[in-house]
Amino acid sequence: MCAPVVIETVRRELSRRGFIGAVAGCAAAVPPVSAQPQPVRMPKGFRSVFDLTHPFSARLPVYPSYKPVQIRQRFSVVRDGFAANEVTFDEHTGTHFDAPSHFVAGGLSGDRIPAAHLIAPLAVMAIADRAAKNPDALVSVDDLLAWEKRHGRLPAGALVAMDAGWDARANSTDRFVNRDAKGVMHTPGFSEEAARFLVGQRDIAGVGVDTHSLDAVIAVKFVAHLAILGAGKYGVELMANLGRVPPAGATVFIGAMKHDGGTGGPARVIAVV
Repeated sequence: MCAPVVIETVRRELSRRGFIGAVAGCAAAVPPVSAQPQPVRMPKGFRSVFDLTHPFSARLPVYPSYKPVQIRQRFSVVRDGFAANEVTFDEHTGTHFDAPSHFVAGGLSGDRIPAAHLIAPLAVMAIADRAAKNPDALVSVDDLLAWEKRHGRLPAGALVAMDAGWDARANSTDRFVNRDAKGVMHTPGFSEEAARFLVGQRDIAGVGVDTHSLDAVIAVKFVAHLAILGAGKYGVELMANLGRVPPAGATVFIGAMKHDGGTGGPARVIAVV
């Protein structure tokens, strides 16, 4: 559509009839919503789309170090003629991206991650049954090798994601954080050995989890974070619906924020098959 300053200039220069015609020309250049073209499909097409993202709201469970999301309406259509909200959050909130700089001094910040690395084959490691019995369960090297025995070698540039069934707990901060009687948190994650195997013996883009952390929360140190991010790979945390996606064959798109020096940020994560 024509910018307001252009319309004002035209209004001053043209007669009323000319002005109306020019504005009509601007409006005609914007097709009505019903006439918008259909989304462009991938060359070979895809059958299913999976949204792996939790809704971004004040109800989201947040890591205990962070503040809950705050969403405040600043403008409304009725009062101001347009609507806009102010959203306040810590970078690592909701379904989000971890850049190497999150744990590595001098590591790549989110805005420097190549866009091509954010489109990846998705490999899902299903450990939900084990995590239901043991909330400290870890994705192991044996899990990775068992996946490869069924589906072939992990694809180059893959996002390797843990499905612990933890997304079902996202409607309750207490259940998601999962503290015991002593206040100690228990959630699954990647073992140090599995993380080192992925970056040392396989060609991956990053790893994903449906919990708050790449590491099991009881880990003494952030061993999986340091192995993955220290190798220049990225993490995606608090993913949703991984149990609905086939364990192999999907492609994932990570719509990560691209702000200066970002150590990460909320992301819209979508998989297609």
